[in-house]
Amino acid sequence: MPTVKVDLTELPKLTNEKFYPLYWNQDRYLVLVGGGGSGKSVFAAQKIILRMLSEKGHRFLVLRKVAKTLRESVYAELSNVIHRWGLGQLFKIHKGDLHIKCANGNEILFAGLDDVEKLKSISGVTGIWIEEASEITPEDFRQLDIRLRGKSANYKQMIITFNPVDINHWLKKEFFDQQKENATTMHSTYKDNRFLDDEQKKVLEGFKDTDPYFYQVYALGEWGVLGKTIFPAEIVSNRIAYLRDKQPLKRGYFSFEETEGGKPIEGTIRFVEDDNGAITLFEDVKECYPYVLGGDTAGEGSDWFSGHVIDNTTGKQVAVLHQQYDEIDYAKQIYCLGVYYNTALIGLETNFSTYPTRKLEEWGYPKLYVREVQDSYTHKLRQSFGFQTGKITRPLIISNLVAIVKESVHLINDIKTLEEMLTFVKNENGKPEAQEGAHDDLIMGLAITYFIRDQQSMTVKAEQSFDLSKLPEDYQEDYWNAPAELRPYLLKKWGLVKGV
Repeated sequence: MPTVKVDLTELPKLTNEKFYPLYWNQDRYLVLVGGGGSGKSVFAAQKIILRMLSEKGHRFLVLRKVAKTLRESVYAELSNVIHRWGLGQLFKIHKGDLHIKCANGNEILFAGLDDVEKLKSISGVTGIWIEEASEITPEDFRQLDIRLRGKSANYKQMIITFNPVDINHWLKKEFFDQQKENATTMHSTYKDNRFLDDEQKKVLEGFKDTDPYFYQVYALGEWGVLGKTIFPAEIVSNRIAYLRDKQPLKRGYFSFEETEGGKPIEGTIRFVEDDNGAITLFEDVKECYPYVLGGDTAGEGSDWFSGHVIDNTTGKQVAVLHQQYDEIDYAKQIYCLGVYYNTALIGLETNFSTYPTRKLEEWGYPKLYVREVQDSYTHKLRQSFGFQTGKITRPLIISNLVAIVKESVHLINDIKTLEEMLTFVKNENGKPEAQEGAHDDLIMGLAITYFIRDQQSMTVKAEQSFDLSKLPEDYQEDYWNAPAELRPYLLKKWGLVKGV
C-alpha cells in the first residue's frame, strides 16, 4: 500500500509545546528525562505513530527491562495514541502477542530484555524506544545500539525515556555529563504537560509539603541519590533545581603571552569566551574586591583538576575551573584566574603534587596560602605554600563546607559541584568519600577555598578607591576601551591601586 499521509496541521493541538520540535529531530539518540506526569512517554509514542504513518519500511522495537511490564505501559501508550488520533482503521493491534501493524506494512514489536530468545529472533530494526531506561545496564544499551541497523532509507533513532532516580547512573555519565555526538536530551516536568488533569497535578504538588525530596526527584525530575549523603540532599537538590534554567555569565579560558619560563605575562592575559572552555564565570571581577581561589589537583586515581573563586566579602562562588589538564596548563590557567580576580589569594592542594604551587611560587605570584608544618629534623614550625589534606584537616574542611551548604547554599552557583555533593557518602568505614564511579574534585576544591579565606581580607579597602574623572582624558579613554580583565592591570600600571 502507498504511505498514508498525515495532516501535520493538527499536531500542535495534540502535542505538548515543549516536545513539538522533537518530531523532526533526527539524532540517533533522543533522550527524554524528567518527572512523573511530564508527558515524555506519551510523546515517544506519538512520534513513533507519526513515523509509522508518514514513512516507509519501518520495524520499531519497543522495550522495557522486564517483558511482563510491557502490556500495561508502552503497549497501552501506543494503542491509546492510535485511538485518540482516530486511526483505528489504519492499524491492527494484536493484543495476544503484543504486535501492532500499520496498513502500509510498518510494524511495532515489543520485547523485554529478560526475554533473550525473543530478542535474538528480531532483525531489521529501524527504530527503538526504551521505556524506563534507568532499569537497563550499559551492556543492554550497547547491544540494542548494534541492532539499530535496519535497511530502511529513513533515519535511525533510539528514543530513551526515564526518571532520573540516581545521579550516579551510567545514563547521566553517557548523555548528560558530556556532549555525546549525535544525541539530543530534553528535561521535562509535569508543569510542561498541558494535558495533565487538575487532580493529578494536585497529587504531585502535594508532595511539596509531605515529602519535599520526593517532590524534587519524582515530580520535578531532578537527579536523585541512593544511600545517605554527607550533604543535605533536599537542600542541594532544591539549589540545583533553582539553577537549572540559569545561565552563567560566560564560559571559556585564558589566553596569554608568556616568558621563557612559561609565566603568563599580566598585561596580555585575556579571557576568551568558548562554550567548551574549562572555566565558568558566574560574576565578573569587581575592582578592589578581595577574592580567594582554592583548588584540588589530580590524584588518588582522578585525573581532574578543579579551582573555585569566591568573593571574600560575601563568600559567594563567582567562578569555577574543572578540566583534565596536565599540570603545567593547570598552573597557567590558575595563575591567570588569580590575576583576573584582583590577584586573589591562591591555595592549592599539595598532597599528591606540589608542582602547580611550586610553579606559582617560581613565577612570583604575590599571594599564596601559607601553612605551618613541623620540621621532621628540628621539630620547629616552618612555613610552606599550599594546602595539605590530612587526617586532621580533611574532616575540618568537609564539616565546614557542610555547614555552609546547610546555612547558605545560595552562595554556591555551580551545578556540577552540587551534583558531586549528592554522591558524597560515608563508606563502610565511616569515611566521607565519593561513591564508586563518582568524583569529589569539585567538592574538595571548594572546601579548601572556604577554609583558607581567613588569610585574605574580607572587606573592600577604602584606600584603594579612586576617581577616574581626575585622570587625563586619554587615560580615561584607554581605561574604558580596554577589556574588563585588563582594567585592573592599567590601574596598577598607573599607580592608582596596588592590588587587594
